[in-house]
Amino acid sequence: MAVLFAVTTTCAALISGCGALPGSAGGSPGPVVVMTWAPDGTKSTNMPGMPAMAQAFAAHINDVGGLNGHELKVITCNDHNDTVEAAKCAQRAQDEGAVAVIGSYSEHAGNFTSALESASIPYIGGYGLTQEEFQSPMSYPVNGGLPALLTGSGKQLADSCSKVSLVRPDTMVGDQFPLFLDAGLKAGGRPAATDLPTADDSTEYTGVAQRAIGRAPTGSCVSAVLGDRTDTFVDSFRRLGDDVPKVRLASVIGSVQQSLINSTGGTSSPLENAFATGWYPPTSDPKWDEMKAVVKKYAFGDNRIDVADPGVQTTWVAYSVFAEIVRAMGDEAVTSMTLKRALDKTTSISTGGLTPDLGWSNDNMLPVPGHPRMVNAKVVYQVVRDGQLVAARPGFVDMAATLARPVNQDGR
Repeated sequence: MAVLFAVTTTCAALISGCGALPGSAGGSPGPVVVMTWAPDGTKSTNMPGMPAMAQAFAAHINDVGGLNGHELKVITCNDHNDTVEAAKCAQRAQDEGAVAVIGSYSEHAGNFTSALESASIPYIGGYGLTQEEFQSPMSYPVNGGLPALLTGSGKQLADSCSKVSLVRPDTMVGDQFPLFLDAGLKAGGRPAATDLPTADDSTEYTGVAQRAIGRAPTGSCVSAVLGDRTDTFVDSFRRLGDDVPKVRLASVIGSVQQSLINSTGGTSSPLENAFATGWYPPTSDPKWDEMKAVVKKYAFGDNRIDVADPGVQTTWVAYSVFAEIVRAMGDEAVTSMTLKRALDKTTSISTGGLTPDLGWSNDNMLPVPGHPRMVNAKVVYQVVRDGQLVAARPGFVDMAATLARPVNQDGR
Protein backbone atom coordinates (compact mmCIF):
# COMPACT_ATOMS: atom_id res chain seq x y z
CA MET A 1 0.00 0.00 0.00
CA ALA A 2 1.26 3.47 -0.80
CA VAL A 3 0.36 6.71 0.90
CA LEU A 4 0.93 9.89 -1.09
CA PHE A 5 1.02 12.82 1.27
CA ALA A 6 3.72 14.97 2.76
CA VAL A 7 4.30 14.73 6.50
CA THR A 8 5.68 18.17 7.16
CA THR A 9 4.33 19.02 10.61
CA THR A 10 7.11 18.96 13.20
CA CYS A 11 6.79 18.22 16.88
CA ALA A 12 7.27 21.88 17.73
CA ALA A 13 4.26 22.80 15.64
CA LEU A 14 1.85 20.59 17.55
CA ILE A 15 -0.74 22.44 19.59
CA SER A 16 -0.13 20.23 22.63
CA GLY A 17 3.63 19.94 22.29
CA CYS A 18 5.54 16.65 22.53
CA GLY A 19 4.61 15.40 25.95
CA ALA A 20 2.85 12.14 26.72
CA LEU A 21 -0.65 12.33 25.28
CA PRO A 22 -3.54 9.88 25.55
CA GLY A 23 -3.60 7.66 22.52
CA SER A 24 -0.38 9.07 21.11
CA ALA A 25 2.71 7.58 19.52
CA GLY A 26 5.96 9.13 18.41
CA GLY A 27 6.65 11.48 21.33
CA SER A 28 4.90 9.18 23.81
CA PRO A 29 5.61 5.57 24.82
CA GLY A 30 1.89 4.88 25.19
CA PRO A 31 -0.37 2.96 22.82
CA VAL A 32 -2.31 4.39 19.90
CA VAL A 33 -5.90 4.29 21.17
CA VAL A 34 -8.87 4.04 18.83
CA MET A 35 -12.53 3.05 19.11
CA THR A 36 -14.93 0.96 17.04
CA TRP A 37 -18.66 0.93 17.76
CA ALA A 38 -21.66 -0.97 16.42
CA PRO A 39 -25.05 -2.21 17.68
CA ASP A 40 -25.31 -5.68 19.17
CA GLY A 41 -28.10 -7.61 20.88
CA THR A 42 -30.89 -5.39 19.52
CA LYS A 43 -34.15 -6.26 17.75
CA SER A 44 -33.00 -4.43 14.64
CA THR A 45 -29.78 -4.66 12.61
CA ASN A 46 -26.77 -5.84 14.61
CA MET A 47 -23.12 -5.61 13.60
CA PRO A 48 -21.07 -7.48 16.24
CA GLY A 49 -18.55 -8.50 13.61
CA MET A 50 -17.23 -4.96 13.22
CA PRO A 51 -15.78 -4.54 16.75
CA ALA A 52 -14.62 -8.17 16.59
CA MET A 53 -12.79 -7.48 13.31
CA ALA A 54 -11.21 -4.40 14.87
CA GLN A 55 -9.87 -6.48 17.75
CA ALA A 56 -8.52 -9.13 15.38
CA PHE A 57 -6.81 -6.43 13.29
CA ALA A 58 -5.19 -4.96 16.42
CA ALA A 59 -3.96 -8.41 17.51
CA HIS A 60 -2.40 -8.87 14.08
CA ILE A 61 -0.77 -5.43 14.03
CA ASN A 62 0.60 -5.79 17.55
CA ASP A 63 1.97 -9.25 16.74
CA VAL A 64 4.11 -7.76 13.98
CA GLY A 65 5.46 -4.86 16.04
CA GLY A 66 2.56 -2.43 16.29
CA LEU A 67 2.36 0.93 14.57
CA ASN A 68 5.83 2.47 14.41
CA GLY A 69 6.64 0.40 17.49
CA HIS A 70 3.53 1.40 19.44
CA GLU A 71 0.70 -0.87 20.52
CA LEU A 72 -2.64 -0.41 18.78
CA LYS A 73 -5.32 -0.42 21.47
CA VAL A 74 -8.93 -0.87 20.34
CA ILE A 75 -11.81 0.16 22.59
CA THR A 76 -15.22 -1.15 21.55
CA CYS A 77 -18.66 0.26 22.26
CA ASN A 78 -22.24 -0.94 21.73
CA ASP A 79 -24.54 1.85 20.59
CA HIS A 80 -27.60 -0.45 21.04
CA ASN A 81 -29.29 1.26 18.05
CA ASP A 82 -30.15 4.02 20.51
CA THR A 83 -29.60 7.76 20.28
CA VAL A 84 -28.47 8.19 23.90
CA GLU A 85 -26.10 5.22 23.77
CA ALA A 86 -24.57 6.46 20.51
CA ALA A 87 -23.79 9.78 22.17
CA LYS A 88 -22.30 7.92 25.15
CA CYS A 89 -19.98 5.99 22.85
CA ALA A 90 -18.70 9.26 21.38
CA GLN A 91 -18.17 10.71 24.84
CA ARG A 92 -16.32 7.58 25.90
CA ALA A 93 -14.03 7.89 22.87
CA GLN A 94 -13.11 11.38 24.04
CA ASP A 95 -12.74 10.38 27.70
CA GLU A 96 -10.44 7.45 26.90
CA GLY A 97 -8.20 9.41 24.56
CA ALA A 98 -9.12 7.79 21.25
CA VAL A 99 -7.37 9.42 18.30
CA ALA A 100 -10.05 8.12 15.90
CA VAL A 101 -13.27 6.14 15.63
CA ILE A 102 -12.71 3.55 12.91
CA GLY A 103 -14.80 1.08 10.92
CA SER A 104 -18.03 1.66 12.81
CA TYR A 105 -21.81 1.39 12.28
CA SER A 106 -24.55 3.59 13.72
CA GLU A 107 -27.86 4.96 12.52
CA HIS A 108 -27.53 7.89 14.93
CA ALA A 109 -24.84 10.14 13.49
CA GLY A 110 -26.90 13.15 14.51
CA ASN A 111 -26.23 12.18 18.11
CA PHE A 112 -22.48 11.52 17.92
CA THR A 113 -21.15 13.78 15.16
CA SER A 114 -21.08 17.00 17.21
CA ALA A 115 -19.24 15.26 20.05
CA LEU A 116 -16.55 13.99 17.68
CA GLU A 117 -16.29 17.40 16.03
CA SER A 118 -15.88 19.22 19.34
CA ALA A 119 -13.12 16.80 20.35
CA SER A 120 -11.56 16.83 16.83
CA ILE A 121 -11.74 13.02 16.60
CA PRO A 122 -11.73 11.68 13.02
CA TYR A 123 -14.44 9.19 12.04
CA ILE A 124 -12.75 6.86 9.54
CA GLY A 125 -14.76 4.38 7.53
CA GLY A 126 -18.28 4.64 8.85
CA TYR A 127 -20.89 2.41 7.20
CA GLY A 128 -22.39 5.38 5.37
CA LEU A 129 -25.92 5.16 6.74
CA THR A 130 -26.53 8.82 7.42
CA GLN A 131 -26.05 12.15 5.68
CA GLU A 132 -23.91 13.47 8.55
CA GLU A 133 -21.26 10.89 7.66
CA PHE A 134 -20.86 12.65 4.32
CA GLN A 135 -21.03 16.18 5.72
CA SER A 136 -18.93 16.34 8.88
CA PRO A 137 -15.37 17.65 8.41
CA MET A 138 -14.26 14.91 10.82
CA SER A 139 -15.67 12.12 8.64
CA TYR A 140 -13.44 10.15 6.26
CA PRO A 141 -15.63 7.64 4.41
CA VAL A 142 -14.08 4.71 2.53
CA ASN A 143 -17.18 3.84 0.50
CA GLY A 144 -20.21 5.65 -0.93
CA GLY A 145 -22.51 4.41 1.84
CA LEU A 146 -26.17 3.77 1.20
CA PRO A 147 -26.45 6.55 -1.43
CA ALA A 148 -24.02 4.80 -3.78
CA LEU A 149 -25.26 1.34 -2.84
CA LEU A 150 -28.94 2.04 -3.51
CA THR A 151 -28.36 4.20 -6.57
CA GLY A 152 -26.19 1.43 -7.94
CA SER A 153 -28.88 -1.12 -7.13
CA GLY A 154 -31.42 0.96 -9.03
CA LYS A 155 -29.21 1.07 -12.11
CA GLN A 156 -28.52 -2.66 -11.85
CA LEU A 157 -32.24 -3.44 -11.64
CA ALA A 158 -33.09 -1.05 -14.46
CA ASP A 159 -31.31 -3.35 -16.92
CA SER A 160 -33.66 -6.27 -16.21
CA CYS A 161 -36.73 -5.22 -14.21
CA SER A 162 -39.83 -3.64 -15.76
CA LYS A 163 -41.28 -2.92 -12.31
CA VAL A 164 -39.61 -2.77 -8.89
CA SER A 165 -41.10 -2.94 -5.39
CA LEU A 166 -38.88 -1.81 -2.51
CA VAL A 167 -39.37 -3.33 0.94
CA ARG A 168 -37.39 -1.23 3.42
CA PRO A 169 -37.38 -0.16 7.09
CA ASP A 170 -39.97 2.37 8.22
CA THR A 171 -37.29 4.54 9.85
CA MET A 172 -35.66 7.90 9.25
CA VAL A 173 -32.71 6.15 7.60
CA GLY A 174 -35.06 3.92 5.60
CA ASP A 175 -36.93 6.96 4.32
CA GLN A 176 -33.86 7.78 2.22
CA PHE A 177 -33.79 4.39 0.47
CA PRO A 178 -36.41 5.06 -2.24
CA LEU A 179 -34.86 8.43 -3.11
CA PHE A 180 -31.57 6.84 -4.14
CA LEU A 181 -33.00 3.63 -5.59
CA ASP A 182 -35.34 5.71 -7.77
CA ALA A 183 -32.43 7.87 -8.91
CA GLY A 184 -30.74 4.75 -10.23
CA LEU A 185 -33.92 3.45 -11.81
CA LYS A 186 -34.55 6.80 -13.48
CA ALA A 187 -31.00 6.87 -14.84
CA GLY A 188 -31.74 3.47 -16.36
CA GLY A 189 -34.97 4.67 -17.94
CA ARG A 190 -37.34 2.95 -15.48
CA PRO A 191 -40.20 4.31 -13.33
CA ALA A 192 -39.87 4.82 -9.59
CA ALA A 193 -40.18 1.79 -7.35
CA THR A 194 -43.31 0.99 -5.34
CA ASP A 195 -42.28 2.00 -1.83
CA LEU A 196 -43.27 -0.44 0.95
CA PRO A 197 -41.98 0.73 4.35
CA THR A 198 -42.31 -1.85 7.10
CA ALA A 199 -41.10 -2.55 10.64
CA ASP A 200 -37.47 -3.60 10.79
CA ASP A 201 -38.00 -5.78 13.87
CA SER A 202 -40.94 -7.88 12.67
CA THR A 203 -41.07 -11.66 13.08
CA GLU A 204 -42.86 -12.19 9.74
CA TYR A 205 -43.49 -10.28 6.51
CA THR A 206 -46.22 -12.25 4.75
CA GLY A 207 -48.45 -9.24 4.22
CA VAL A 208 -45.74 -6.99 2.84
CA ALA A 209 -44.43 -9.84 0.66
CA GLN A 210 -47.90 -10.21 -0.85
CA ARG A 211 -48.13 -6.47 -1.49
CA ALA A 212 -44.64 -6.46 -3.02
CA ILE A 213 -45.63 -9.19 -5.47
CA GLY A 214 -49.09 -7.77 -6.16
CA ARG A 215 -50.17 -8.40 -9.72
CA ALA A 216 -46.58 -8.47 -10.84
CA PRO A 217 -46.13 -8.49 -14.60
CA THR A 218 -43.37 -10.46 -16.26
CA GLY A 219 -40.00 -8.95 -15.48
CA SER A 220 -40.94 -7.60 -12.05
CA CYS A 221 -38.41 -7.47 -9.21
CA VAL A 222 -38.75 -7.16 -5.43
CA SER A 223 -35.88 -5.47 -3.63
CA ALA A 224 -35.75 -6.30 0.09
CA VAL A 225 -33.37 -4.10 2.06
CA LEU A 226 -34.09 -4.90 5.71
CA GLY A 227 -30.68 -5.61 7.20
CA ASP A 228 -30.84 -8.53 9.64
CA ARG A 229 -34.55 -8.99 8.96
CA THR A 230 -34.10 -9.69 5.27
CA ASP A 231 -33.86 -13.39 6.15
CA THR A 232 -37.30 -13.16 7.76
CA PHE A 233 -38.68 -11.50 4.64
CA VAL A 234 -37.19 -14.20 2.39
CA ASP A 235 -38.77 -16.88 4.58
CA SER A 236 -42.18 -15.16 4.36
CA PHE A 237 -41.75 -14.75 0.61
CA ARG A 238 -40.98 -18.44 0.19
CA ARG A 239 -44.03 -19.45 2.25
CA LEU A 240 -46.32 -17.80 -0.30
CA GLY A 241 -45.73 -20.88 -2.44
CA ASP A 242 -45.04 -21.62 -6.07
CA ASP A 243 -48.40 -20.31 -7.23
CA VAL A 244 -47.41 -16.66 -6.76
CA PRO A 245 -46.26 -14.76 -9.84
CA LYS A 246 -42.61 -15.34 -10.61
CA VAL A 247 -40.62 -12.30 -9.57
CA ARG A 248 -36.91 -11.82 -9.18
CA LEU A 249 -35.55 -10.87 -5.78
CA ALA A 250 -32.89 -8.23 -5.29
CA SER A 251 -31.07 -6.54 -2.43
CA VAL A 252 -27.82 -4.91 -1.43
CA ILE A 253 -24.86 -6.60 0.20
CA GLY A 254 -25.41 -6.45 3.93
CA SER A 255 -29.08 -7.26 3.66
CA VAL A 256 -28.21 -10.32 1.59
CA GLN A 257 -24.95 -12.26 1.80
CA GLN A 258 -23.69 -15.78 1.28
CA SER A 259 -24.73 -17.04 4.72
CA LEU A 260 -28.36 -16.05 4.00
CA ILE A 261 -28.30 -17.83 0.64
CA ASN A 262 -26.92 -20.95 2.31
CA SER A 263 -29.49 -20.91 5.12
CA THR A 264 -32.42 -20.46 2.72
CA GLY A 265 -31.59 -23.40 0.49
CA GLY A 266 -28.48 -22.65 -1.56
CA THR A 267 -29.29 -23.45 -5.18
CA SER A 268 -32.97 -23.92 -4.24
CA SER A 269 -33.14 -20.62 -2.32
CA PRO A 270 -35.65 -17.98 -3.44
CA LEU A 271 -32.52 -15.85 -3.80
CA GLU A 272 -31.23 -17.91 -6.74
CA ASN A 273 -30.70 -15.44 -9.64
CA ALA A 274 -31.17 -12.51 -7.24
CA PHE A 275 -29.37 -9.26 -7.96
CA ALA A 276 -27.12 -7.72 -5.32
CA THR A 277 -25.12 -4.50 -5.27
CA GLY A 278 -22.09 -4.06 -3.03
CA TRP A 279 -19.14 -1.78 -2.36
CA TYR A 280 -16.39 -4.35 -2.58
CA PRO A 281 -15.34 -7.35 -4.71
CA PRO A 282 -16.99 -10.71 -3.94
CA THR A 283 -15.57 -12.53 -0.92
CA SER A 284 -14.14 -15.20 -3.22
CA ASP A 285 -11.80 -12.59 -4.73
CA PRO A 286 -8.13 -13.18 -3.76
CA LYS A 287 -7.92 -9.54 -2.67
CA TRP A 288 -9.58 -10.65 0.58
CA ASP A 289 -6.99 -13.35 1.33
CA GLU A 290 -5.05 -11.22 3.82
CA MET A 291 -8.18 -10.40 5.81
CA LYS A 292 -9.21 -14.06 5.84
CA ALA A 293 -5.77 -15.08 7.07
CA VAL A 294 -5.91 -12.54 9.91
CA VAL A 295 -9.38 -13.72 10.95
CA LYS A 296 -8.29 -17.36 10.84
CA LYS A 297 -5.22 -16.69 12.99
CA TYR A 298 -6.52 -14.13 15.46
CA ALA A 299 -10.28 -14.77 15.60
CA PHE A 300 -10.55 -18.48 14.88
CA GLY A 301 -13.89 -19.75 16.16
CA ASP A 302 -15.26 -16.24 16.73
CA ASN A 303 -18.66 -16.61 15.06
CA ARG A 304 -19.28 -12.86 15.29
CA ILE A 305 -17.05 -12.39 12.25
CA ASP A 306 -18.43 -13.28 8.83
CA VAL A 307 -15.81 -12.37 6.24
CA ALA A 308 -18.61 -11.84 3.70
CA ASP A 309 -20.29 -9.18 5.87
CA PRO A 310 -19.77 -5.70 4.35
CA GLY A 311 -19.58 -4.27 7.87
CA VAL A 312 -16.63 -6.54 8.67
CA GLN A 313 -15.11 -5.69 5.30
CA THR A 314 -15.54 -1.95 5.90
CA THR A 315 -13.80 -2.28 9.26
CA TRP A 316 -10.91 -4.11 7.60
CA VAL A 317 -10.56 -1.47 4.87
CA ALA A 318 -10.80 1.41 7.36
CA TYR A 319 -8.20 -0.05 9.72
CA SER A 320 -5.88 -0.87 6.82
CA VAL A 321 -6.04 2.75 5.67
CA PHE A 322 -5.53 4.05 9.21
CA ALA A 323 -2.50 1.81 9.78
CA GLU A 324 -0.81 2.92 6.55
CA ILE A 325 -1.37 6.60 7.32
CA VAL A 326 0.02 6.25 10.85
CA ARG A 327 3.06 4.37 9.53
CA ALA A 328 3.68 7.16 7.02
CA MET A 329 3.65 9.68 9.87
CA GLY A 330 6.87 8.13 11.14
CA ASP A 331 8.05 9.59 14.44
CA GLU A 332 5.37 12.28 14.56
CA ALA A 333 3.15 11.98 17.63
CA VAL A 334 -0.23 10.51 16.75
CA THR A 335 -3.02 12.63 18.19
CA SER A 336 -6.47 13.23 16.83
CA MET A 337 -5.29 16.56 15.41
CA THR A 338 -2.09 15.29 13.75
CA LEU A 339 -4.03 12.34 12.36
CA LYS A 340 -6.62 14.71 10.88
CA ARG A 341 -3.85 16.73 9.24
CA ALA A 342 -2.40 13.59 7.72
CA LEU A 343 -5.82 12.43 6.50
CA ASP A 344 -6.51 15.82 4.92
CA LYS A 345 -3.25 15.56 2.95
CA THR A 346 -3.87 12.01 1.75
CA THR A 347 -4.63 12.00 -1.96
CA SER A 348 -4.12 8.40 -3.07
CA ILE A 349 -3.88 5.45 -0.73
CA SER A 350 -4.18 1.93 -2.08
CA THR A 351 -6.44 -0.64 -0.46
CA GLY A 352 -5.10 -3.43 -2.65
CA GLY A 353 -7.99 -3.17 -5.08
CA LEU A 354 -10.73 -3.57 -2.47
CA THR A 355 -11.74 0.00 -3.29
CA PRO A 356 -10.42 2.57 -5.73
CA ASP A 357 -7.44 4.46 -4.30
CA LEU A 358 -8.71 6.75 -1.56
CA GLY A 359 -7.94 10.30 -0.52
CA TRP A 360 -9.65 13.09 1.41
CA SER A 361 -8.07 16.25 0.08
CA ASN A 362 -10.35 18.86 -1.44
CA ASP A 363 -9.55 17.51 -4.89
CA ASN A 364 -10.85 14.06 -3.92
CA MET A 365 -14.32 15.24 -2.89
CA LEU A 366 -17.10 14.40 -5.34
CA PRO A 367 -19.77 16.94 -6.38
CA VAL A 368 -22.67 15.05 -4.77
CA PRO A 369 -25.41 17.35 -3.44
CA GLY A 370 -25.75 17.08 0.33
CA HIS A 371 -22.75 14.72 0.55
CA PRO A 372 -19.63 16.90 0.23
CA ARG A 373 -17.35 14.37 1.99
CA MET A 374 -18.00 11.54 -0.45
CA VAL A 375 -14.80 10.45 -2.20
CA ASN A 376 -15.76 7.01 -3.51
CA ALA A 377 -19.07 6.41 -5.29
CA LYS A 378 -18.12 3.14 -6.95
CA VAL A 379 -20.06 -0.11 -6.49
CA VAL A 380 -19.88 -3.69 -7.74
CA TYR A 381 -22.70 -5.70 -9.30
CA GLN A 382 -23.23 -9.25 -8.07
CA VAL A 383 -25.75 -12.00 -8.76
CA VAL A 384 -26.62 -15.34 -7.14
CA ARG A 385 -25.71 -18.20 -9.47
CA ASP A 386 -25.80 -21.87 -8.44
CA GLY A 387 -26.24 -20.77 -4.83
CA GLN A 388 -23.18 -18.50 -4.83
CA LEU A 389 -22.78 -14.73 -4.86
CA VAL A 390 -20.55 -13.97 -7.83
CA ALA A 391 -19.61 -10.91 -9.84
CA ALA A 392 -22.27 -10.02 -12.40
CA ARG A 393 -19.71 -7.95 -14.29
CA PRO A 394 -16.02 -7.23 -13.69
CA GLY A 395 -14.74 -4.20 -11.84
CA PHE A 396 -16.36 -1.17 -10.29
CA VAL A 397 -19.31 0.85 -11.60
CA ASP A 398 -19.11 4.56 -10.82
CA MET A 399 -22.27 6.21 -9.47
CA ALA A 400 -20.74 9.69 -9.13
CA ALA A 401 -22.44 11.18 -12.18
CA THR A 402 -25.86 9.82 -11.20
CA LEU A 403 -25.47 10.98 -7.59
CA ALA A 404 -24.40 14.41 -8.78
CA ARG A 405 -27.93 15.01 -10.06
CA PRO A 406 -30.27 16.46 -7.42
CA VAL A 407 -32.58 13.88 -5.84
CA ASN A 408 -36.10 15.13 -5.09
CA GLN A 409 -38.58 13.64 -2.65
CA ASP A 410 -40.75 12.53 -5.55
CA GLY A 411 -37.80 10.86 -7.27
CA ARG A 412 -37.77 13.22 -10.26
